Amino acid sequence: MSAPAVVLVGPMGVGKTTVGELVAAQLGMICRDTDADIVAAQGRPIAEIFVDEGETHFRALEAEAVRVALAEHDGVLALGGGAILNDDTRKLLAGLPVVFLDMGVAEAVKRVGLDTARPLLAVNPRQKWRELMEARRPLYTEVARAVVSTEGRTAEEVAEVVLDALELKTA
Repeated sequence: MSAPAVVLVGPMGVGKTTVGELVAAQLGMICRDTDADIVAAQGRPIAEIFVDEGETHFRALEAEAVRVALAEHDGVLALGGGAILNDDTRKLLAGLPVVFLDMGVAEAVKRVGLDTARPLLAVNPRQKWRELMEARRPLYTEVARAVVSTEGRTAEEVAEVVLDALELKTA
């Protein structure tokens, strides 16, 4: 069974996919994003799935997408922001090279803004983001081998710190 070389977790807008692609390029690997897998499989954006079927349905799709990706992908894997809410997903991440990309609320507002494509932030984005992070930070930390702050760093700098944190050699 293969396992990802790197798994990136963290809040929406932190740059998991962007950093994942940079890390993958450095390692000569492919980056896979479970949110993109869900969109491809469902043929519609995540925001639409949330609106049409609700968060519970989306989380079930997400758990399955993560399970499949962890089982078959040996490159860099970026997980959706809420993937760590699932107990089974956290168990599957145990022992894997997981990096939690972290940022504060001010940085999140700069990056995510008032983006209505983010269904969980539709009402009072700053407050909602703080609440999500209060609930999720312990879970991100639980599954992570390393925590990397993205504050004041370019995606390239974050990718370098991720590689250093996991002591990975570039291709």
